[in-house]
Amino acid sequence: MINSYCKKPLWECNGTLVRVAQGQQAADTVIKDVRLVSVTTHEVLERTDIALSCGRVAYLGIDGHSADHCIGAGTTVVDAHGLYATPGLLDSHIHIESSMVGPSEYARAVVPHGTTGLYADPHEVANVRGLEGVRAMWADAARTPLKAMLTTPSCVPAVTGVEDTGADIGAADVAQTMAWSETCALGEMMNFPGVLSCEERPLDEIRETLRADRVVTGHYVSADTDRGLNAYVASGVSSCHESGSFDEVLAKLRLGMHAQLRQGSAWLNLPGYLPRLIESGVDTRLCMLCTDDSHPHTIVGDGHMDRVLRTAVGLGLDPVTAVQMATTNTATYFGVGRDMGAVVPGACADIVLWDDLKDFRARMVWIDGELVAQDGRALFEVGPFAWPMFMTNTMELGDLLTPEAFQFACDRPDGHCMVHAIEVNAGDTITRDAIVEVPVHDGLLQADPAHDILKLCVFDRHHGGAGTYSHGFATGFGVHGALAQTVSHDAHNLLVMGDNDADMLLAARTLEACGGGEVAVQEGRVLALVELPVCGLMSDKPVEVVSDEVSRIEEAWRQMGCRLPSPFMTMGVMSLACVPVLRQTNRGYVNCTTFETEPLIAD
Repeated sequence: MINSYCKKPLWECNGTLVRVAQGQQAADTVIKDVRLVSVTTHEVLERTDIALSCGRVAYLGIDGHSADHCIGAGTTVVDAHGLYATPGLLDSHIHIESSMVGPSEYARAVVPHGTTGLYADPHEVANVRGLEGVRAMWADAARTPLKAMLTTPSCVPAVTGVEDTGADIGAADVAQTMAWSETCALGEMMNFPGVLSCEERPLDEIRETLRADRVVTGHYVSADTDRGLNAYVASGVSSCHESGSFDEVLAKLRLGMHAQLRQGSAWLNLPGYLPRLIESGVDTRLCMLCTDDSHPHTIVGDGHMDRVLRTAVGLGLDPVTAVQMATTNTATYFGVGRDMGAVVPGACADIVLWDDLKDFRARMVWIDGELVAQDGRALFEVGPFAWPMFMTNTMELGDLLTPEAFQFACDRPDGHCMVHAIEVNAGDTITRDAIVEVPVHDGLLQADPAHDILKLCVFDRHHGGAGTYSHGFATGFGVHGALAQTVSHDAHNLLVMGDNDADMLLAARTLEACGGGEVAVQEGRVLALVELPVCGLMSDKPVEVVSDEVSRIEEAWRQMGCRLPSPFMTMGVMSLACVPVLRQTNRGYVNCTTFETEPLIAD
């Protein structure tokens, strides 16, 4: 695959590189005395020099050989004094929107941590504004040196027929994006039941991707690692980040799948399977690291892919193997191994210098031979992006938000009634279909905060007054008051949860007024608010400001009684109809095993 993310394609500058390597032409930059992590041979090469030209590596001075012959009058010389050098880090699966900032601000946040490229699936924005929204995102991304490579959203909507989104992406749209220079893959194929049922929609999207010689990334959440997983891999899907155990990782590797090992903000999977993977001695060439969803306060406080490396090494993974999983394994999978993922002659000069291979604190970062970050600070400036109006006017609710919308009418006598409720568990995307008892008063189902049973409403925010909304219950949050957010995977409709109607209505109207986001309300007072006016998903503020706002809303959650880690992320997947077991969309409850609707009342 031709890699459009290089300063120059190799065929335009190979002659220059040949001359620089032989000392016949001066290099642009020479980095002297590094300990080079060789991801091609799994070793650390002491006292190595690196010469850069045309945004690529021209020469490696190994085994006592110096790059002094590449130095001329205009060459920038950097003495690394024995710092470790690795290829730039690549995130194999990421949703930029989860950071709650746009791509350019995201780049400013993660590049100083050693991330030089990522494979982004913008299915959050795509569910709100379709491919036009994706184009707007990549226009912002293009203003930075970060290599943001597009994996075309495959499931918009995530599951057909059970929810209403702002857009629809089918095989013809996928085929269109495969001609874009930014596109390197099909984004996570979450509709694995559709693949196994031979539905034409997902299979056609896979066909268009394979026809374009791109890879198909996956999302397989099933205990069936025999016929089901075999069929899924046979369809052309070749990677998956949704593994909850070592046995699942191993099953996928044995079938030739590339396993994306995840350590995000809410889904902390590495401790669950990495120690056993290390102990097993299984070949890790097909293993890649990813974050999937990183929240702003995680990035600001703990880092990005460097944080994943620290976690992996802390769990016992060999540091060089960890670096391979974050560089060459990823580049090779996506078909750009000639250009990315290794510091070798001819490759893009995406290089990071580190103090050590334990704490992974980036000292200097180059992308395409340009020094872009140093000592935790980006050296490139990006001003505010002028988002088009269609990206900032997405709260199309009509007159849905009335007091009556939060009243749960039923045909049961006063007393109590058994209902289905979505039960959540800390740090797990899987929910449970719980049967609980709630009070009935004046023909209305009530929340029961004393027993941690909250009301849950989902409003279609994409179709104005023609939109619909649904009623349900949730348990496991333990809050008193109301919470609302438009970060509601994957349709990103307006999700409102609480123990009383007045606070729920205030929370919903607060987000309608500000263009979307996240809000916490208690006793008629807004405790915290994160405004996300871009598609109801992203802020137009600096990431540090958004991080502070998210920290305040997390504190509000705790003040309201919640003890879940990253609770807004847990709330944000209450509508994710492709992940078991019970979810709620604007059309009602969905059993995500059978993909059939389920009634609210259980008796």
